[in-house]
Amino acid sequence: MTSIDVRDLTKDYGTRRAVDDLSFTVRPGRVTGFLGPNGAGKSTTMRLVLGLDRPTAGTATVGGRPYTALDEPLRLVGALLDADCAHGSRTARDHLRVLAASNRLPARRVDEVMEQTGIAAVARRRVRTYSLGMRQRLGIAAALLGDPEVVMLDEPSNGLDPEGIVWIRGLLRGLAAEGRTVLVSSHLMNETASFVDHLVVLGRGRLLADTPMRNFIDARVQPRVRIRTSDATALKAALARHGHDAVEHDEGYWTVRHARVEDVGRILSGAGVPVLELASAEGTLEQAYLDLTAAETEFAAQPKEA
Repeated sequence: MTSIDVRDLTKDYGTRRAVDDLSFTVRPGRVTGFLGPNGAGKSTTMRLVLGLDRPTAGTATVGGRPYTALDEPLRLVGALLDADCAHGSRTARDHLRVLAASNRLPARRVDEVMEQTGIAAVARRRVRTYSLGMRQRLGIAAALLGDPEVVMLDEPSNGLDPEGIVWIRGLLRGLAAEGRTVLVSSHLMNETASFVDHLVVLGRGRLLADTPMRNFIDARVQPRVRIRTSDATALKAALARHGHDAVEHDEGYWTVRHARVEDVGRILSGAGVPVLELASAEGTLEQAYLDLTAAETEFAAQPKEA
């Protein structure tokens, strides 16, 4: 199986360090989300993996070899870094045919990936007439052309309509289920949470986290329980006896922080408190991500003074 291995990777642009002694592994059979604020070094790292930039120090390999040493790279690695990479005067079909011919890929793959990405009906239109979402699909088709073991996509949901977002979600899960190595960079936290298994998070070029997504969330967002009741006094009294503090919200429900739903349920049942709603309010990827990267954001708007 083929993995992406980054070891002690550093990249300087003059006096600016874009990637700082970075090490992680992207393993087959799962979708790895590549997250971080603007300027965190995600795109630079992906360029280093693909041999588009040379590292100042360290290594980035695919299947144990640098990308530039691969004999037929498109058969091993498929990547989308820029949806505008296709020449606007070419048709989508011709763009893919050139890529297939230059990489000694069978011509039938052109039709297969156009069908797979939903652009077969517009294959003979010039790329400059495409919407952003259509160009994204074309870029993904190019990434899949060599039937690669490794797929790297930078913001693949950008410009896609709701149907397209559902499609890319299923595509990524399917690629991982086939045993491929999938690395996806995104700023859309809620969407990322719907398809990733593992997270690699950067901040100012450094590694902040390398962990399964659920572990990442649970370590940073404490569990909460959401409750609705017709007897708020009894609710507060029962919870207080067990060291819990209930917070009321304008919408008419209560939350208990640092608590599990099964524990709260037993307390309220034992005290005879009427319960209209009892649910676990799990933390989100967005909450955990913002908690981790709050001090790592290079560009941030300042709140207006009252």
